[in-house]
Parts: sequence; structure tokens; C-alpha cells
Amino acid sequence: MNLILMGLPGAGKGTQAEKIVEKYQIPHISTGDMFRSAMKEGTDLGKKAQSFMDQGELVPDEVTIGIVRERLSKPDCQAGFLLDGFPRTIAQAEALEQLLAELATPLQYVLHVDVPKDKLIERLTGRRICPECGATYHVIFNPPKVEGICDHDGTALIQRDDDRPETVSKRLEVNAEQTQPLLDFYQDKGYLVTVDGDQDINVVFEEIDKQLQTLV
Repeated sequence: MNLILMGLPGAGKGTQAEKIVEKYQIPHISTGDMFRSAMKEGTDLGKKAQSFMDQGELVPDEVTIGIVRERLSKPDCQAGFLLDGFPRTIAQAEALEQLLAELATPLQYVLHVDVPKDKLIERLTGRRICPECGATYHVIFNPPKVEGICDHDGTALIQRDDDRPETVSKRLEVNAEQTQPLLDFYQDKGYLVTVDGDQDINVVFEEIDKQLQTLV
């Protein structure tokens, strides 16, 4: 099964990716992992990507698509793959369509984990971190035993600047603006499956699994 996973920050994509990979034994391929692997292996495209990144520049689409091609051509993708974080633009989505046609591995589903913005803000702004040991908590979902205090070393917990409501809200707006054209693109293609992510994580996976069972 050939899948793309989409969702805004805080939607729980990472958790669902783990569950899909565990059950269906397909590789979870993120953009970052692909780039790191290509650079570590020292492929020509990996070196090109490294040169752009070293200069603080965006890696051009043709290099990114080339790295995606290298990754999807590997033996562990024969039974399928779960792409996460790619594509990010319509141009990349169109290039991916062409690439998959050449590889004779058509896309089957684009899984979109959808959560209302106010719930995402609640999830993302509730994170608290221990500056001493790095332990992470959430004021609602994973609170410390004593409010505001780390369970491990008694240090006062902090909220990172990028977890503050105004920062989170702006980040979500930018992400949503970038994501919507892709959702529309895949909706028109008939690939898009939207799942309600504002539920227990196991219920979310049950919904995803129900869709995936149609491919087995």
C-alpha cells in the first residue's frame, strides 16, 4: 500500500504513523529521514542537498524529487510506503505523481488526520518542559504529580516560546494555508481520506485501519 500522511502540527500524525507501520510493515518515510540517509550514504543527490542546506538555502524540487526516487526504489518499499512531510507543494505533488507512474507504484490513499484549530492550540500550548532533565509534560494529557513541578528532580517547569498561544496560532495558520491546496489536489484525484483526529488515538487508528483494510 502506497500512502501519504497529512495533518497539522499537534494532530497526532506521528502516533498514527507508528501504528500503521507496526501493523502493515511498510517503511515510514519522512523528508528529514530521506535527506539524512542520502547525505550519509554520500549519493550525488545527497551531496547536492547538503551543499544547499550548508548555505542555509532551500533544496530545489528537482533534487528533493530525485532523493524521493532513490528512497522509493529501495527494496523495503516493494510492499508499499508511508510518506510523511512530502509533498509540501502542488509542484512536488505533480512531480510525485509522475515519479510513481514511472515506478509503476500508484498512490492509493492520502490520509488526512483532521483536528479543529482550537483543539490543536489546546494540545500544543499545554506542553511544559523541565529545563533541567528535559522531561516533557502536558497540563491536560500528561500533568506532573505536583502542578508546575518536574516529577524527577523538582525543578519548576517552563513553557517554550514556540508553545505560546500566539506563536502556535500563527504557525497553524501558515501550515493550514500551505496544506489546503494539497488537500484540494488530492480530493480532486480521489485519493483523500479525512479522519477525525479529535478522538482517542486508538479510535483514530481504527478509522484509518478500516480504510486500509480495503487495500489488503
